Amino acid sequence: EKMGLNEPLTTQYFTYLKGLLTFDLGTSITYQRPVSQMLLERIPVTLSLTLLSTLLSLLISFPLGYLAGIHKDGPGDQIVRGSALVAIAMPSFWVALLLMLLFSVHLRWLPAGGWGSTPLQHLQGLILPALTQAIATSAILIRNIRNSVVEISVMDYVDFARSKGISERTVRDNHILRNTLISTVTLLSMRIAYMLGGSVILETIYSLPGIGKLMVDSIFGRDYVVVQALVFLFAFLVLVINLLTDILYSVLDPRVRF
Repeated sequence: EKMGLNEPLTTQYFTYLKGLLTFDLGTSITYQRPVSQMLLERIPVTLSLTLLSTLLSLLISFPLGYLAGIHKDGPGDQIVRGSALVAIAMPSFWVALLLMLLFSVHLRWLPAGGWGSTPLQHLQGLILPALTQAIATSAILIRNIRNSVVEISVMDYVDFARSKGISERTVRDNHILRNTLISTVTLLSMRIAYMLGGSVILETIYSLPGIGKLMVDSIFGRDYVVVQALVFLFAFLVLVINLLTDILYSVLDPRVRF
């Protein structure tokens, strides 16, 4: 009666929709706390992990992907493509364990897990899981950026820009890199959504108190109210990411505005 499970299914459904509109996602069976309050406490951890992973992915993939594309089929291109292929083949949980052994057990530079209590400890706790996600994402982005640079570099409008005497830097920034961003943004948005889902594994391995770890704990604890709210939240975040991607298209490609 407290959870409304004795009501008809239609009544339960509309009660749930009413709760969504008022951000009333129910009460956790395990923790006996409002689910919305638990989500507000844990979302910053997962979003911080996703943002740091995205930043590291861009810092790694753009320079390597662009250089590999400019020096097509050269030694550097072969090394970058081979390394990216190896990184794609490595499972994230295995990479996480390797990074923990190297940086936490042997070198003792970073904590093996946990969240800490200060901003510095929060950052230290995010570095290894963010790097784990960034390795896989960077590998995919590198291949995409490299292929885009190779294709765009031989386009007619690029040759025409060079024939007008435009500097190579301007050609690179305004014609090659900017057009490369269009396909990269699409792929990156898909990877961000994937990283949100991947937080379920990494937050469990690294003991981070995010919504991914909460999802695993709630599944094993049969806390269906929390699981239902988390599934809805993941779906909502994916929709928001897709919307922001579509808006960014109009900034990168003027043709979209028309």
